[in-house]
Amino acid sequence: MKNTIALFICLALFFNCKDSKKGTADIAYKNNNIFCTDNNCQGTYLGKEFINGSDVAHQFSNTMSAKVGDQLKALYKDGKYSKVDFSKIEMTTEGMGSGTVTYYLKIPFVNVAKKCDAYTSFDHVGGWNHAPALSQRKEQLKGALMKGHQLNISDLKTTKEGLQEYWIQWKNKITQAECE
Repeated sequence: MKNTIALFICLALFFNCKDSKKGTADIAYKNNNIFCTDNNCQGTYLGKEFINGSDVAHQFSNTMSAKVGDQLKALYKDGKYSKVDFSKIEMTTEGMGSGTVTYYLKIPFVNVAKKCDAYTSFDHVGGWNHAPALSQRKEQLKGALMKGHQLNISDLKTTKEGLQEYWIQWKNKITQAECE
């Protein structure tokens, strides 16, 4: 019995060890806790700001953007037409500049009456200790737009520690093809 317990403990410890060869994306992803509802997506990244020179904490914005886009598409398919309410976005970056940060994001949704008033794609452009490259992001996203449509871009959002983000939404070409 003692040998079985010891073997179980050794196996549990072996399988729970972290692989030091994992990339920064794997490290950042394990710290992302994002939950979405019909009303919002919110989550927190807790961990290192930079790993091997890569701003892993700011990459949480990428992860959140993907989740928000997925949620907006799911709501649209369920007939719950929505868009992000830019005015109520919450961002905090406690500890930014210290090496370890708690980056909290809440992206709220507002319902719209018509399906073609909804937005189903979401992204960001930001700066962790530098200004966001908004012009470049607009150019990059130009090909994602339906003919005659444009990006809907938030005002610049800034945390007290200095993270700067523009949040961007648009109608997805595939999901909202009937809105062209």
